[in-house]
Parts: sequence; structure tokens; C-alpha cells
Amino acid sequence: MNGNEACQTAIEPAASVFVGIDVSKLKLDIARQRLSKVRNKVFSNDRTGFRALAAWLSEDNITPTQAHLCMEATGPYSEALAVWLSDEGWRVSVVNPARVKGFAQSELARNKTDKADAALLARFCAALTPERWVAPSPAVRQLRSLVERLQALKDMHQQEMNRLEAANASDDQLAKVYIAEHVSYLEAAIKRLQSDIDDHIGGQPELSVDAKLLTSIPGLGSVTVAKVLAYAGNVSRFDNAKALSAFAGVCPQQRQSGTSVKGRTLVSKRGHADLRKALYMPGMVAIKHNPLIKDMAHRLKAKGMVPKAIISAAMHKLVHLIYGVLKTRQPFDANWAKKVTEVIETAVSVVVPVKVNMLALDFQDGI
Repeated sequence: MNGNEACQTAIEPAASVFVGIDVSKLKLDIARQRLSKVRNKVFSNDRTGFRALAAWLSEDNITPTQAHLCMEATGPYSEALAVWLSDEGWRVSVVNPARVKGFAQSELARNKTDKADAALLARFCAALTPERWVAPSPAVRQLRSLVERLQALKDMHQQEMNRLEAANASDDQLAKVYIAEHVSYLEAAIKRLQSDIDDHIGGQPELSVDAKLLTSIPGLGSVTVAKVLAYAGNVSRFDNAKALSAFAGVCPQQRQSGTSVKGRTLVSKRGHADLRKALYMPGMVAIKHNPLIKDMAHRLKAKGMVPKAIISAAMHKLVHLIYGVLKTRQPFDANWAKKVTEVIETAVSVVVPVKVNMLALDFQDGI
């Protein structure tokens, strides 16, 4: 998922119990920290284990308002538990594994076991109180599932096209027949699934309105819009467009220290890899067809910026436009945007320190 779908909107009571959950395919290693005491338990990673975990916490009269549970973002293995806990009212945080790794390094941690990792997560939660994770709506979850399946089919189609090219080069007639049959099947499946995605978005009020707003931005087509809605979810959870840019991993990152370290400013790539990948081609299209980004690209080119950096700047600008139309609930208007948006090339050439909500760096599929 986006996995991470919302920031806290209200001040919650301070937790007195911190629970670290190390998630693997088959089991959940739990470390419950209360004051200075830590208790460990292992449950199965399924609905039965989820209920047993909640019952174990409740045995000591621990309520959802008293406890703060924390786990790393490990894709499908952690999402099911996170969704269940969120639906049951427990305060749960799903964090970027890089944050936990950095915390472990700060402690000079030496052991690496499931039990030790659970205890580390409990200490991390107590020390840093990460933002609460709120599950995406069922409509967004379903959309993400469809989008991910569509991408898998497209990847298979590309692989088969490569094999077909090799078979043509070797004049392997038998292989060409079988590969061509599979290619035809995949093309039909892709077409059908794309239609299902369009129908799903059109049938969900919360998605259809956002989709119309996003398609008003030159450079964004229906395929990209579906991915933005699936991976970013409700953008209102982000404090500003820079936080959304951090989530997508398109923020500029500067490397400079003293007189010896003067690295180039690059895209951070510490964000949602699939969302960032989905924005690459739209960024190239926007350079040609989006008036705001086209003007920006011309100015950056005149300053000597290389083409790849200009595309990165276009992606960054697209994210700002995405945030703008969804936040204001108004379609894209180039004339209005020119008056109220900043020139994005300054964000690429000069990085201004910005305090970014750490939730923007926590995402469903890890680094």
C-alpha cells in the first residue's frame, strides 16, 4: 500500500504500553514494553493470531487507548495485520524499515533475531512515538490490488515480447507459435483488467471525482491516475506538497559539507518506488504538453541542466500540481497556477531545508 494513509488529526493521549511487532510470513514476534518490563509472545500471522494478540494485550487490562503498536512496512505480510488492528481501534504505526535500522545503529545493536527485532521496535515506538497509521478505504485497497495485477501482466507481456524477438532471430518456428499465443492472451487480459480498473474508479465516488481532477493536468493519463490514487490514497493526510513529494521519492537531495564534499543535487529516491516509476513517463509528456512544466523545462535547459535532471524536476512539479488540484478540489488551470506556484527549478538547484512529516517517508513496500 500506500500503504500509509493518514496522519493523526487530533492529539491522542500518551501511550503507556509500547508493542513491537516483528512480522514474517508465518508468525508475529511480539515484544510488549510496560515501564521497564518487557514480555514476549509469538502468534501466527493470520486472523486467528490477530485475535489472539488482541486478547493477550487485553489480559492485563490494556486498552487500545493505552497501547501504541509499531511494525515495519513489509508489504502484504504486515498490511493485513495493520488493517485489522486499525479497524479494531488500536493505535498502530507502520514505519519505514530504514528508520528502524538507523535507530538500531544509534543503539549499537549487535543481535539480529526476530525476538530482538520486536524489542527494538518497542523501544523505537517508545522513543519516537511515530505517527498513527490509518488503513486505506476498501475502495483504495481494491484499486491498488487491480493496479498491481495490471503491472504484473504488463511485465509478463514485455518478457514474452523479448522472448518472441529472440525466437524470431533464431527462426524457431515452434517457439514463436507458443509465445505468440501467450502474448495474445496477455494482451486480452491487460485490456480487460484496464477496463475493470476504469469501472472500479467510475463506480466509487471518492475515486471518480479525484480521477477527474487529476486528468485535468496535462501529462497525466488514466493509467497514471489510477496508480496515483492507488499508491498515494487520500492526499489530505499530507501536510503539504513537499510531504507528498517525499512520499513519492522525488524530492531533491543535496550533498555538501565543508569545502571537500560538493556532490550533485539528485532525486532522493527515498519514497514509494512504484509511484515514482509511474511518474517518469508523464514527466516526459508534461515537458512537451503541460504549459507550466514546458516553460520550466525551457528555463532549466537554458541554465545548462541535463535532460535527466529536467525530467526529475518535471516529476517534482507534477506532484505539486497533483497535490494542488486534489487539495483545492479545483481542476488544473495554467493561468491560475502561474500566479500561486513557485518556480520548481529553484528546488532542484537550491535545496531549502524543510521539516517533512516522517509519515511521508514510511510506505507500504519498504525502500
